[in-house]
Amino acid sequence: MSHQEHVLGIDIGTGSARAGIFTSDGVMLAEAKTPIAMHRPAEHHVEQSSTNIWRAVCSATRRAREAAGVSAASVTRMSVSATCSLVLLDKAYRPLALSPGEEPFDIIVWMDHRATVEAAECTATGGAPLANLGGTMSPEMQMPKLKWLKRHRPALYEQIGYAGDLGDWLGFQCTGSFERSVCMLACKWTFDPRPGHGWDRDFLARIDMADVIERAALPETAQPVGVDLGALTEAAAADLGLTTGCRFSVGMIDAYAGALGTLGRSLTDGPKRRLAVIGGTSTCHIAAQPERCAVPGVWGPYPGALGDAFVANEGGQSITGALLDHLVAMFAAGGEFGDDVHGALSEILLERLAKGDPAPHTHVCPDFIGNRSPLADPEIRGAITGLTLDSPRESFIKVYWAAATALVYGTRAIIDRMNAHGYAIDTLHLSGGHGRSALLRKLYADGTGCRVVISEAPEPVLLGAAVAALGAGFNGDVLGVAKTLAPGERVQAPDPAMAELHATRYQAFKALYAGRLDG
Repeated sequence: MSHQEHVLGIDIGTGSARAGIFTSDGVMLAEAKTPIAMHRPAEHHVEQSSTNIWRAVCSATRRAREAAGVSAASVTRMSVSATCSLVLLDKAYRPLALSPGEEPFDIIVWMDHRATVEAAECTATGGAPLANLGGTMSPEMQMPKLKWLKRHRPALYEQIGYAGDLGDWLGFQCTGSFERSVCMLACKWTFDPRPGHGWDRDFLARIDMADVIERAALPETAQPVGVDLGALTEAAAADLGLTTGCRFSVGMIDAYAGALGTLGRSLTDGPKRRLAVIGGTSTCHIAAQPERCAVPGVWGPYPGALGDAFVANEGGQSITGALLDHLVAMFAAGGEFGDDVHGALSEILLERLAKGDPAPHTHVCPDFIGNRSPLADPEIRGAITGLTLDSPRESFIKVYWAAATALVYGTRAIIDRMNAHGYAIDTLHLSGGHGRSALLRKLYADGTGCRVVISEAPEPVLLGAAVAALGAGFNGDVLGVAKTLAPGERVQAPDPAMAELHATRYQAFKALYAGRLDG
């Protein structure tokens, strides 16, 4: 790649589509963001529109390129990171509407939990794919969601001509290719990329989904992250404001892009000690090592999801940043702190923390929509304990503090589980919105007892997408690319003076789960 060529990284998150223009050595020249719409037609149902998302991707791409001041022809590579939401197209590959709207809602969003019953039925089979899912099928995965559609919306299910992860759909939208990423297929579809495995047709028959491979246009093989998928079609290039000289590289789930952009440079150095923590609306915890390592209640092992020669494990918390936003909306006092409520609370709580625990008797169970890891129980619900007749403002501050610490203790519980099953994690590679909060950065270090490594890359997830885009020029060696593009880092060490405070609070946190976190 010459110095005049540029790379486009796309990140499709829960609330927006972002585009970043990078140089070939990983320097981001500009980014742009466009919001995307959300539809909640019923409890536990969350939908989006691929038409709306495509328009947002195109808008962000055009504005990012203009801000970067580079020509359309100079953008020769692109790739994507995206949430693991499920896109549905009909047999003519048009949006297949779940709900009506000006732009049809044809996406079941990752956080949609309509398929809880179907997920439990998948788990009850005891099928072989469960060994790659920590032993439990999640309603956030694609087979339970499609099984729900087959059961509750059979006429719609019969119309499906394509069903795919959002990132794979973008590759299809841009190139027309039906190939899928190993990251998406292994992590969310029960596909086992190991030689001689692939789709477990016996398991699919047992869950009454034997027809899903043909119906969803699923391939028999998975493509490594970073390999060339093809050139942009004329229609896609016109919409994006690019040219057909731009080629699309196989992408990945957004959390894995964040891990690639932060952990990728260090993965060959003591991998058992390292955990990527990608904290935003939700939080994903991704670790990888050369050997296959099964961890109960933690998704994986996933070969190749983060790069060849490594097998990934993924723990998660379904709502984290979304929980803090919810608390702000739930308490009337949340409106008293200005436009940057989280920043204001960070300053207040850090000042109080210097004098001791800001709310020693207030605790929160943060699993308002279930626990993804390490308990893998979608039926758990949130709780707030220790409230008194403080002023509304003071009650809000204390609950916010308790929730913030609880989110970090959820990470600590995942670390404990992983360290009991083959890891020795003592270093966190933090990215996402949580990494921009002084309060959360300190809590992740002090509350887990781990070193926190923070990348100086302004947008690690977009950088991960750019690394995937560049992978095609390195035979798909995305980890090798990540090393060459490594930005600077800074480290936040745990404060030993905080250890007792967090040990006490962590025990109170675990008590909220009635001993279930002690196993």
